Amino acid sequence: MFVDIAKVSLKAGKGGDGAVSFRREIYIPKGGPDGGNGGKGGDIVFRADRNTNTLIDFRFAPILTAEDGKNGSGQRSAGRSGKDLVVDVPVGTCVYKIGAGGAMAFTEGPKTWASAPERPEGDAMRQDPPRILIADLTEDGQTAVIARGGDGGFGNAHFKSSTRQAPLIAEVGEPGEEFEAELELKSMADVGLVGLPNAGKSTFLSVVSNAKPEIADYPFTTLTPNLGVATIDGKDLLIADIPGLIEGAAEGKGLGHDFLRHVDRTAVLLHLIDVYNDDAGKAYRTIRNELDKYSDLKDRPEIVALTKCEGVDDDIIKMQMSSILAVNPDAKIYAISSSAHQGLTKLLRELKENTINKKEEITKEEKLEKIPTIKLDEDLLRDTWQVEKLDDGTFRVTGEKIEKFARRTDLNNYASVNRLRDIMKKLGIRAELTSQGAEPDSIIEIADKRFTLVEDW
Repeated sequence: MFVDIAKVSLKAGKGGDGAVSFRREIYIPKGGPDGGNGGKGGDIVFRADRNTNTLIDFRFAPILTAEDGKNGSGQRSAGRSGKDLVVDVPVGTCVYKIGAGGAMAFTEGPKTWASAPERPEGDAMRQDPPRILIADLTEDGQTAVIARGGDGGFGNAHFKSSTRQAPLIAEVGEPGEEFEAELELKSMADVGLVGLPNAGKSTFLSVVSNAKPEIADYPFTTLTPNLGVATIDGKDLLIADIPGLIEGAAEGKGLGHDFLRHVDRTAVLLHLIDVYNDDAGKAYRTIRNELDKYSDLKDRPEIVALTKCEGVDDDIIKMQMSSILAVNPDAKIYAISSSAHQGLTKLLRELKENTINKKEEITKEEKLEKIPTIKLDEDLLRDTWQVEKLDDGTFRVTGEKIEKFARRTDLNNYASVNRLRDIMKKLGIRAELTSQGAEPDSIIEIADKRFTLVEDW
């Protein structure tokens, strides 16, 4: 069964806790702290695999969990890191984080509005949680860390110093990333076949390649994309047969969004039109209107082919070509017959040249994107923080660095909480809290952890 979209729940491993331990051996009465660090939690890693061609496995196993890191122990023994969970996905899989950003997105067809004031009106509008692309696996063997495991906490041996020789501090392990993701498979073909139902796409693919799609004389015979490899002048072309489109496909009608995504990556579109169509120009306009609404297909190179031309008078073929040219004067049109093997070689050579040109253009764009640019120092960004006073009087502190310290603080350990207060003082957070009216007994919230400021603050 072909499945090209799936939702999964991801939970990376939690980091192990650091240990509070002191060396206790005969003749060594003051051995000092020897608590080991906790191990790192396992990551969830996706790997593109050319031998995997469907996302159906995620329908039966939608929850992915990596192993937790082990706790540290005495004698400076560090906990073992959790094993990474490596998951194979088809080449061409996009991974989206669902609900990222905390705002609601409004979508209509392929378009997305980030906020309600901009949203469109009408029955086609629907409300979806926002999503962010976090990985795009386009090459066999390519890997991406989708959810990162939490770091292990330091044991008390880490905190030993000349002024603190018997620390009772140990950190807890950080939780691993946990969220829902949507997987979307997009075909990695060179050529995408588009056209109205029963335009001859499956027959064309079966003749020029090694694919064996289902073929019948009725619309929507093809319900899943089929891939085939055609060889012309020693070059292989990967061709995707996209199921028949209808008017309104870009808004989700018919097979709509389910398969329009599969032409997103194609270098060239081959638009097939049945020569026996009552109005070839109208058929051409119908599909072009849908493609123009979806993604960036408007500017994608396109070749048009009139199919089933065996035995058809030249005058009829010219009439249908003229009808298409009336819609698009720049259209490149070929008359072919897949079953009679007429005009296929010339068409494949044209597709080959367009594919090569498009890939060279993409390569040049990628080189331009790699020109180095000046960026802000990431360490400086990590040191930034903000203080916000909530309606209930709680003071919420946010910032990457301080939140990381808070996640690793054991609130049941008085010494650990005091260490967090010291860090807040050094970062200037305590001064900001004071300026915003915080009292010694005010509640501070950092990374969902709450604690009060003591009287001697």
